[in-house]
Amino acid sequence: MDFIDLPPLLSAQGVVQLPGSKSISNRVLLLSALAGGVTEVRDLLESDDTARMLDALRALGIAVESLGDRVYRIHGVAGNFPCKRAELFLGNAGTAFRSLTAALALAGGHYTLTGVARMHERPIGDLVDALRELGADIRYLENEGFPPLEIRPSTIRSRGHVQVRGDLSSQFLTGLLMALPLTGTETTIEVVGDLISKPYIEITLATMARFGVEVVREGWQRFIVPAGDTYRSPGVVYVEADASSASYFLALGAIGGGPLRVAGVGCDSVQGDVRFADALAQMGARIETGSNWIAAAAPPSGKLRGISLDCKHIPDAAMTLATTALFAEGPTTLTHIASWRVKETDRIEAMATELRKLGAEVQTGADFIRVIPRKGDLRSPDAGIDTYDDHRIAMCFSLVSLASTLRINDPACVSKTFPEYFAAFAKVTRPVPVIAIDGPSASGKGTVAARVAAALGWHYLDSGALYRLTALACRRAGVSWRDEARVAAIAAGLDVVFGENSIRLSGDEVNDAIRDEEISSGASQVAALPTVRNALLFRQRLFRQAPGLVADGRDMASVVFPDAQTKVFLTASVEVRAERRHKQLIEKGIAASILPLLQDLRERDQRDSRRSVAPLQQSEDAMLLDTTDLTIEQAVDQVLLWSRKGS
Repeated sequence: MDFIDLPPLLSAQGVVQLPGSKSISNRVLLLSALAGGVTEVRDLLESDDTARMLDALRALGIAVESLGDRVYRIHGVAGNFPCKRAELFLGNAGTAFRSLTAALALAGGHYTLTGVARMHERPIGDLVDALRELGADIRYLENEGFPPLEIRPSTIRSRGHVQVRGDLSSQFLTGLLMALPLTGTETTIEVVGDLISKPYIEITLATMARFGVEVVREGWQRFIVPAGDTYRSPGVVYVEADASSASYFLALGAIGGGPLRVAGVGCDSVQGDVRFADALAQMGARIETGSNWIAAAAPPSGKLRGISLDCKHIPDAAMTLATTALFAEGPTTLTHIASWRVKETDRIEAMATELRKLGAEVQTGADFIRVIPRKGDLRSPDAGIDTYDDHRIAMCFSLVSLASTLRINDPACVSKTFPEYFAAFAKVTRPVPVIAIDGPSASGKGTVAARVAAALGWHYLDSGALYRLTALACRRAGVSWRDEARVAAIAAGLDVVFGENSIRLSGDEVNDAIRDEEISSGASQVAALPTVRNALLFRQRLFRQAPGLVADGRDMASVVFPDAQTKVFLTASVEVRAERRHKQLIEKGIAASILPLLQDLRERDQRDSRRSVAPLQQSEDAMLLDTTDLTIEQAVDQVLLWSRKGS
């Protein structure tokens, strides 16, 4: 899909089983390949990034077997890749690109490493400089300091010492650490500048130790890779669940009430992003932890508070705090996040741009972002939240559905690390309920829906009125109902306010004006235009607000609110519908005859059932309510009964 519309949520609670960690998955895959022996990797994350690593290993001659259920068997080659010439496409997988660059630079082969356009914008010069110190022959194929790269056979001459910057990306140091055991000599790595993302280095060191290589760490500035240690298969390796992915659900529980528990990662985790829970606790959330789980719930007051936080220890998970800040009292400032600028996109600017769409005030700098939440309701931009092909942006902004309906563009980008994210999200959230009432013209659905809404104290949407309003607005603007592009533009900009027995268009009361037969005919015509329906789709979904919505009109259950808790297809014989329409017109003092009304309804039914876009038909899961022999009161009572059973 080009977009996904997330419904507004009432609450969030439950249990989520997290996918495997991307960082651990790709480290384990590479070390399994470099090790002697066969390694069975269980609970591997299956995503775009790990797929790129697996493809690369196969291209390098590594035997990889998929055993099903996220289990893979990797046949290690003891540091000697069988294929000495290969062209590797690594997409936008930074963990794969950086670590493979280091390993292949020391492998004595001829390799080309490329990626997507954004990968070619992500700096790699500091890693290349360090590898060149060791004698590696690496050449830039386009821009100096950036992929794509060509690696040629070379003589590695470890002099026992190499330097690498640590203040831009920890992946440079990770690549060196994992590759240096291939030299067979003791090498000391000196980190120049402050080392960011220290928890990710801890993951690297812990993973290397599982494969038999113990690195000596002297503070965070010196790392000594011993001579003679080689990678050995541990036999079976379980991949820990992804702590970064936990952040979205923990924040969801802290904002949406909870408790919401994430399973697969806890206080015994080697991943630094579990400390995201500590940040939520500072904001007032109630946090509980176990060895393999973490749970979050809203503060007793129900309101989080803004904080100032140094995020060096949780650089990826910190992004989730930027959207959590929208629900806090007071500003939130996140510092030491310069690494955001060299990720899948410039995350500082991307987050600021999208947060401002929602009405927040945002300040940014080279390594910080400050979010001042909007007073009052958040905006819901018609154009949606752009995700910049960045999985974390899509998942971070899903939290905003706790405030209103939200459109997220390019939701498939979550496949990089969490392909089933939106399905998991839906399982632990409770959306604002909807009763959708469809049916043919003059079936009484409008009257029934309005009375059901009043009985429940819910909001009401007369979706058919939106098409009537579009037709009326076009007539006022002198636009033909057949001019699809201009009609769609008018529909997208409708200024509509629904009130009790009142509909205002651009401030004018038009409840009667949109009911005449000419406008009714125009509404049916514009409703058949695909671009008009698309323009009004999101606008209709915005009417979904707590405590609930009763929506009447064509396609409510099948298209606009397919997740409605109660779906009703309300109908009556065409003769009875013509009599009802005739009675309405006479009561309004409008002269009318039964036969023309009957013919008009028959023609409209035929036209509506045959239209190419969303033809009028009963949804498979909708309950049929034939009101031919029912009073309005009986029909209302039946819908209320069904709604109580469905709640």
